[in-house]
Amino acid sequence: MTIAITGATGFVGQAVLDVGTGGRHAMRALTRRPQTPRGGVAWVEGSLDDATSLARLVKGADAVLHIAGLTSAVRPEEFDRVNVEGTARVIDAARGAGAKRLIFVSSLSAREPGLSVYGGSKNRAEALVKDSALDWTIVRPPAVYGPRDREMFELFRAAQSGIVPLPPRGRASLIHVEDLARLLVALAGAGPEISGTTLEPDDGRSGGYAHRDLAQLIGQAVGRRRVFAPHLPKALLMAAARADRLVRGRKAKLTPDRAGYMAHPDWVCDPAKAPPAAFWTPRLEGGEGMAATAAWYREQGWL
Repeated sequence: MTIAITGATGFVGQAVLDVGTGGRHAMRALTRRPQTPRGGVAWVEGSLDDATSLARLVKGADAVLHIAGLTSAVRPEEFDRVNVEGTARVIDAARGAGAKRLIFVSSLSAREPGLSVYGGSKNRAEALVKDSALDWTIVRPPAVYGPRDREMFELFRAAQSGIVPLPPRGRASLIHVEDLARLLVALAGAGPEISGTTLEPDDGRSGGYAHRDLAQLIGQAVGRRRVFAPHLPKALLMAAARADRLVRGRKAKLTPDRAGYMAHPDWVCDPAKAPPAAFWTPRLEGGEGMAATAAWYREQGWL
C-alpha cells in the first residue's frame, strides 16, 4: 500500500513514519524543506498552500493520511487558512488523483467549536471531510504525548521542580503517540466497518484522568513521589497566556485560544466512539507511557 501523508515532519507524523516504514507500506510524505533520505519514504517538497505539490503527493496513493494542522496562531484567521482551506485542498487533490481513502486527524476540541478558534476550525474541516464523497474516517485524538513531543514536555520539566500548574478541575483522556500512529496506519487499509466513522481513541482508561492525577503521573515519571499541582482559575490561565505571548511571541506554548479550551472540564473520549477492539487496542497506559517518555527525554538531554 502507498500512503500519502501531510504533517509527516511533525510529532505525530514522525511516529507514523516509524510505524509505517516498519511494515510493508510505501510512505510518500509532504515536507516544506529538504529532508535526510529515509528508507521507505519518498519526500515531496511542498505545502498545504500549494495545490501542485499536493497533486504530486497523492498521485498513485491508495490512501491519504492528513495530519498537518495549525494548533497555535497569532492571528485567528490563520487557523482557517491552514486547517480548513488546507484540508479543502487535500480533499481536492485526493479526488483528482483517484485516491479514495482519506483519514483526517482532527481534535477532541472539534466537539466544542465555540470554546476556541482552533476547535472551530477543526470542526469546519471535519464538515468538509464528511461532504467530500471520499471513503473517510475522522480521528479525534485526546492529549497526545511521547517521544519528540515539545508540548507536554513543558509539564515534565515543571514536574522536576516539584510544581505542575494545572487548569481548572476537570478530566482528560490520553494516548501515547506510538499507539495513535499504529491506529492511523491501520486505518489506511481499513474495511467498510470503519468507513464514515468518527473515532476517539485513548489509552483505555475509562473516564480518563483527573488533572491532578495526570500531574502526579508526570511527577512520578521524573522521579518525584509527589508534586504540588495547583489548579489555576481560568482568568489566571488567560493572564499567563498573554504573558507567554509577550515573552515568546509566536513561539508561545500557552496562547489565549489554547487556554480557552484547556479550561473546559471534560476532554474525555467518548467510549461509544472508540475504535473496535478487534481492529485496534492501545498498548501503553498512562503510567507506563509517561515513564517511557521521561526516559526518552533524558536520553536526548532534554531533562
